[in-house]
Amino acid sequence: MDISYWEIALRLFLAVFLGGMIGFERESHNRPAGFRTHILVCVGSALIMMVSAYGFTGQIGEGFIADPGRIAAGVVTGIGFLGAGTILQQRGSIRGLTTAATIWVVSGVGLAVGVGFYLGSIITAAFVLISLLLLRRAERHFFARRRLKSLRVRAVDQPGLLGRVGATLGDMAVSIRKSEISEPERDGKTGKDHIEIEFLVEVPADLDFKKLINQLYDLKGITEVSWQNEVVGKDHSPENVESPVDKLLNNE
Repeated sequence: MDISYWEIALRLFLAVFLGGMIGFERESHNRPAGFRTHILVCVGSALIMMVSAYGFTGQIGEGFIADPGRIAAGVVTGIGFLGAGTILQQRGSIRGLTTAATIWVVSGVGLAVGVGFYLGSIITAAFVLISLLLLRRAERHFFARRRLKSLRVRAVDQPGLLGRVGATLGDMAVSIRKSEISEPERDGKTGKDHIEIEFLVEVPADLDFKKLINQLYDLKGITEVSWQNEVVGKDHSPENVESPVDKLLNNE
């Protein structure tokens, strides 16, 4: 089966377009694999599929049957290594699973485009964008506030610190599911020992995040507070409509 030059160009262009749309969404959220990566994966998969389906026409001797699916299967397997590279583990939390999944789906979109399955590739790309853009808001509205969150506090090592932090969280109706204390580290400038306490917490739906962060910073010895592995500062400015924590929640 032959394929014309314009058909080759059309399929590669469509792969660039569909992969670019999904990659642009990932790039806008500063994910490890963004615009260019998704384009390369999609157009590369399309090219490999076309090579597999049409590249060996007339080059196989009598009695042999070409199997276009074998190279496509290799793409699906190999793309898993690239997706694994986007998954990051930071202090017990895992990030990048969604981006890894989009890379895997984009490779499938590219394979579909390469074999000429246009409708399936376009609908799949549309569903991916819907799940990334629209379902993100629904997920945040219905589920995000009840999920387990990561809270890390860095402070000067002192007696009763863990109890005071726990009491503050309790006053805000934040449930502690797990806590972990690091070994003390000597600060060369102050000569004092600093520790980090990491909490896995469950927050109520009506929690005032700005108030929680401010109350933690008000505790004696607290030098840094991180929420979901992002450092947040103390903010008493009422003019600031969107607090640093709000930004973090909106970018989940």
